[in-house]
Parts: sequence; structure tokens; C-alpha cells
Amino acid sequence: QVRLVESGGGLVQAGGSLRLSCAASGRTFSLHTSAWFRQAPGKQRELVADITPDGSTNYADFVEGRFTISRDNAKKMVDLQMRSLKPEDTAVYYCAAGRTTRSTYTYWGQGAQVTVSS
Repeated sequence: QVRLVESGGGLVQAGGSLRLSCAASGRTFSLHTSAWFRQAPGKQRELVADITPDGSTNYADFVEGRFTISRDNAKKMVDLQMRSLKPEDTAVYYCAAGRTTRSTYTYWGQGAQVTVSS
């Protein structure tokens, strides 16, 4: 069993930066691919980035080099550093772990609101 808790969301102006952190509990965390998803109002949840246990990463096209996902297995943390934020990045961001398919994960956090003002 893995429990995930996000932190670091908030309000930022367009062009600014935010860092989201996901703290995990559970002995098997380091074995799982982890990811960040987001869901904007009225839209479907979408994958932002994922990272395998050995650190291989994958990003959605809309990231365009602005975000960096990282993990520290010893500390059981997965972070998402976001730069050059745009108003369209406004969404609830979710940490996930335990990938079964590209968009299906077993464990989810409660979400963190990110609001980018223009």
C-alpha cells in the first residue's frame, strides 16, 4: 500500500514558477513508476509527466520543456518543478504511483490546486 500527499500548490502570475512535492509512504514506493496528472475545470484528467523507478522520464507535449519531474527513492518523494507557467496550466495537480497502463495508476494523492493568473 502506498499513500501520497501533495504540497506546494498555490497562486502564481503567468511566467512564474512553482514546485509541487509528493510525499509517499509505503515500503514499495521505490518499485513503482510515479507521475503527475492534472485536471482543469470541465476537462478530463491528463498526464503531465511520469518517472520510472530508475529515473527515466516522459513528458506531455504541452510541457514544452517547462516542467521537470524528479524523484528521491530514499526520501520517498516525487517533485514537479514548473517554470514559465501559463494561465492554461491552471488545474488541480495529482500525484500518482503504481502504473498499470499509461494513464492508469493504483495510488493517488488528494490533489493540489495550481492557479496561474494572467
